[in-house]
Amino acid sequence: FGKWSYQLNYDYKWGQDGYPYQSDYPAQEEDAASDVTEGHDEDEQMYEGEYQGIPHPDEIKEARRAARREARMKAKLAALEEEETLADQYESIMEDCGHGRFQWTLFTVLGLALMADGVECFVVAFALPSAEKDMCLSNANKGLLGLIVYVGMMMGAVLWGGLADKLGRRQCLLYALAINCIFSFLSSFAQGYGFFLFFRLCSGIGIGGSVPIVYTYYAEFLQMDKRGEHLSWLCLFWMLGGLYASFTAWGIIPHYGWGFSMGSEFQFHSWRVFVLVCFLPSVVALAGLVFMPESPRYLLENARHDEAWMILRQVHDTNWRAKGEPERVFEVSQIKTPHTQDDDFIEIQSETGTAFQRFMVRQMTLIKQVQHKTYLKMRFCQHAIFLLLTHSYYGLSVWFPDQIKYLQYEEYELNAKVFHREKVERFHFNFTLQNQVHREGEYIHDRFVGIEIRNVKFEDSLFENCYFEDIKSTDTFFENCTLQNTMFYNTDLWKDSKFIDCKFVNVTFHHPKKGCHLNFQEENDVLIYIVSFLGSLSVLPGNIIAGLLMDKIGRIKIIGGSMLVSSGCTFFLLLCFNPGAVITFQCLFYAASAAAWNGIEVITVELYPASKRATAFGVLNGLCKLAAIISIFIFSKFVGITKIVPSLLAFSALVCGGLLSFKLPETREVILQ
Repeated sequence: FGKWSYQLNYDYKWGQDGYPYQSDYPAQEEDAASDVTEGHDEDEQMYEGEYQGIPHPDEIKEARRAARREARMKAKLAALEEEETLADQYESIMEDCGHGRFQWTLFTVLGLALMADGVECFVVAFALPSAEKDMCLSNANKGLLGLIVYVGMMMGAVLWGGLADKLGRRQCLLYALAINCIFSFLSSFAQGYGFFLFFRLCSGIGIGGSVPIVYTYYAEFLQMDKRGEHLSWLCLFWMLGGLYASFTAWGIIPHYGWGFSMGSEFQFHSWRVFVLVCFLPSVVALAGLVFMPESPRYLLENARHDEAWMILRQVHDTNWRAKGEPERVFEVSQIKTPHTQDDDFIEIQSETGTAFQRFMVRQMTLIKQVQHKTYLKMRFCQHAIFLLLTHSYYGLSVWFPDQIKYLQYEEYELNAKVFHREKVERFHFNFTLQNQVHREGEYIHDRFVGIEIRNVKFEDSLFENCYFEDIKSTDTFFENCTLQNTMFYNTDLWKDSKFIDCKFVNVTFHHPKKGCHLNFQEENDVLIYIVSFLGSLSVLPGNIIAGLLMDKIGRIKIIGGSMLVSSGCTFFLLLCFNPGAVITFQCLFYAASAAAWNGIEVITVELYPASKRATAFGVLNGLCKLAAIISIFIFSKFVGITKIVPSLLAFSALVCGGLLSFKLPETREVILQ
């Protein structure tokens, strides 16, 4: 064999992958070459060990890569099988525990937390008509105050949803409700606009965690055949929150005497009493939650087997003792726990980052896990449906009451009395002036003493040698008027705000009333509370239908059917020519769309695994609040201008969302992972 003979002396060893490799290579001369391969191109060279059946090094590397891929695939399949086994075992345990007193107690406590979320959405809306007078708010400040709650709830949903998957459902809900209670209480005493705005923002951040945590928390105590129905019944508490806010606002705010003052600097009017009363559901929920245990599903995910076992036994014993079978024994002795993976969670070491940096890394890591490509198609459909439903619901929820106010104002102006070129001399006005327009009038040596002037406009008029004393005005303006030798004493007719392009000649203002003065008889129309009360009550039929049919026909049909029926209701907006018609169609729309909200919230809980469930719900709820802010801004621009655009916007959103819902997977018979 000539030059080939030296290769037979190589020392080969066999690796774990079944292929040989060389342990010792003999020294070779630098320019050693084979006569066989001499004169051939590199591409045509033959591997010298091929004659002896020795694999090529590239083949060895490829074989090792394939072995590693196969090992990873087996590990993933084993982990998936283990996860499915844990889910099946947990479902069997919950079936053995039964559904009874424990779940109904938890249902009440978590329902109150959800009720607090419903109340939060109405607090500022009801208090704003009085607060804007008390704090002298501009239109820009009023708009910001109306939106700041949704900004806070958006931030809170993402924050608390992510933390609930790491710190626990119960613990995070306790923190969230405590923050809501503290800042809701403080906001009722805040005298300045800046403090009130900040406190309502913090209050919104606190209560923003209630929806994602409550549904996740409660679902993990329910067996599969009870889950859809009882999560739907939980939605009734959000309706109760709206009813509670409407009823208490109606009963408290119009009573100006239900307040107190401490000098001129601290005023506690009735609207502040209303704000104070509205944090009671959150307080009661917080007190009840103290006695509730942590979710055992969360504990198992975090390898806290013994704690989970104790809680499950507590659920079992509580339910069967209430059913008259105290002798029934909890037979589960061992529960599987999933293996925790090191790469699940990126952490910054304490010596290389601040606490805030570590916190942000935790949040972003969780959110990225939820955005994983595994959930791409499902996430796209789910997010799109949620955003489209939010766009139409919250947009119309603002359009309805604003349209009612516009129609009322339009009707009010049509009934206004118009006085043209009237001349009044040496007359004593001692009666209320209301809903009047005075054009090119002349008022000479007249006295206006101790009266109220409501919705009155003076245009191109002359006031000469007149006297105004103790005047209370509402929406009263002087435009292009001339005032000569006139005195204003102890009035709220301000030179900078009530007089537009007016000419003053020897005019004096003595002891002007400072601040904005409340007029509850005019500013608090009872119809505002009735509209909200009826709107909240109208979702009851939708909630009942969803609760009864959720586990019978499935989540997808509930969502799709409800959104498509709601889209048909939007065409009735074109027939809203009076306040009564607007109220009727508002109730019809709310009733039709309520079931869709129930369905999308139930399916969100069921689509994600326990380790990412609250995070996914929090991100989705945060996007919901962002869409609400945008839709409120868009729909409010068309009030009094056109009904066609809001109707088409809502219709197209609901139809697209309803059709897209049929792309979601049905989860009616799916065990929680």
